[in-house]
Amino acid sequence: NILQQAAWALSQPPITITLFVSPRSAGGKHDFFSEGDYWWPNPENPSGPYIQKDGLTNPDNFTEHRKAMIRFSQVIGSLTSAYLITKDQRYVRHALAHLSAWFIDTATYMNPSLLYAQAIKGKVTGRSIGIIDMVQMAEVAQGVRVLEKESAIAQAQLTPIKNWFSSYLNWVTTHPYGMEERDTKNNHATCWVLQVAVFAKLVGNESLMSECRMRYKNILLPNQMDLNGSFPLELKRSKPYGYSLFNLDAFA
Repeated sequence: NILQQAAWALSQPPITITLFVSPRSAGGKHDFFSEGDYWWPNPENPSGPYIQKDGLTNPDNFTEHRKAMIRFSQVIGSLTSAYLITKDQRYVRHALAHLSAWFIDTATYMNPSLLYAQAIKGKVTGRSIGIIDMVQMAEVAQGVRVLEKESAIAQAQLTPIKNWFSSYLNWVTTHPYGMEERDTKNNHATCWVLQVAVFAKLVGNESLMSECRMRYKNILLPNQMDLNGSFPLELKRSKPYGYSLFNLDAFA
């Protein structure tokens, strides 16, 4: 199965967010953009601000950047796994082409921030809760760690990739969006810790790794999980079991 997935990944050209542009984005071509899932045009004012329909995803919202990041994570995960099994350098070379496109190439790279994620037309150009979109990069960071451990990636290529993740860590831990997301009470806080922990481990940021361990033990577990194993705040949502399973997966 891994080799089949890797065969698919080898056939995929590097595609980053710069290939897709939304007229509703307040950012530039290198800025990640997404829209709030549950926000829709107002039938009484079609050109005005969107209105919320909790639990109902608007199929016309812009999702291409999110899809591109998910695809990127799948490609890197598949290629890295296949390399571990076979030691075939084809998988490394193709993974590096994708990594370079996202993190190094000045024509196609993504800015290391999420200023314009989960935007709402007519209301906000971005929101703190958009940072949850970045969890897809956890698989990418893990892949880079594996390639580094296997001595399969040259330092000249590794350094700018790590610098990108260090820049993002600086942004997500100091920008008001990042701090607000960190201090939420539900799955968003879990996903903040997940991504920060994985990225910090990649770049060797011991201080942030320690903070994530503290938050996991002293904040996330005692404040989110009930004694019966449920997540009360997730059970209050419009899709209680889906949100509960998502949060459990992020915890694990």
